[in-house]
Amino acid sequence: MTNINFSSKFKHANIFSLVLFFLSTIFIIFKGLNYGIDFKGGTLIELRSNNIEASSIRDVLKNMNLGDINVKKFGKDGDYLVKVEQMGDNNKLIPKIKKNLSDSLNSDINFRRVENVGPKVSAELLQSGIIAISLSLAAMLFYIWIRFEWQFSIGSIIALFHDVVITLGIFSILSLEINLSIIAAVLTIVGYSMNDTVVIYDRIRENLGKYHRLNVSDIANLSINETLARTIITSVTTLLALFSIFILGGEILRGFSFAMILGVLIGTYSSIFVASPILKMFKVSHKTLEKEEEKIVP
Repeated sequence: MTNINFSSKFKHANIFSLVLFFLSTIFIIFKGLNYGIDFKGGTLIELRSNNIEASSIRDVLKNMNLGDINVKKFGKDGDYLVKVEQMGDNNKLIPKIKKNLSDSLNSDINFRRVENVGPKVSAELLQSGIIAISLSLAAMLFYIWIRFEWQFSIGSIIALFHDVVITLGIFSILSLEINLSIIAAVLTIVGYSMNDTVVIYDRIRENLGKYHRLNVSDIANLSINETLARTIITSVTTLLALFSIFILGGEILRGFSFAMILGVLIGTYSSIFVASPILKMFKVSHKTLEKEEEKIVP
């Protein structure tokens, strides 16, 4: 078993977390998130052509006054994913875009996929995404409240908010697109972070009952070291899979895998340096467990 003094680093880690959380909140509020076509509405086109650059496609589409335009490489060379804000009748808009691209670039353009998302549908998707994240957080809080004492519940939910807000903050800072796959990643992050926190909390609770003379900082230190091997193995194996998806999975999975990589790293950090110090702030001890048991046993 390792013997790292994590508790001596709690203060510096808390300052670091507060700065990151504050910056992420500022960017989310004032800069906002870069919502994709799933939430903002518009037209998505997957096209294939030879010997053309993304910048050339972008220049042609800008001259057509289609609103916000996003062009990026997608899969193999010559494959591009084009997103335009404007929507319309595909029987008119799509042939017009295809003709302009073919004439301006002197190249055969093959439209492999075309999708439209209306503003009403995108608003409903955004609302559903927010509700899904909120319900998952509420369900996690309810479970922890039943499983542990209230101090543990508050610690775990703060750690969850910490992970979700900082992950979204990084997406805001880097102007990365938020779509349905990112919402799925955030929900997965919530579950992963909670699982990691519960493992450490369960060991802390067990050790509080064993070592009455140790304070909560020493108990947290002991518990984190006892579960550290499990935490590292779980995180590393998960990251290996996620990095494989990020590198080899193509453009369509890059955003999802990047969000998951951030979530695993931040979730592992928060279970040690965010969730555990909160127990010290609430002065949790073996007496806390005894008081809760007295309430349960008449």
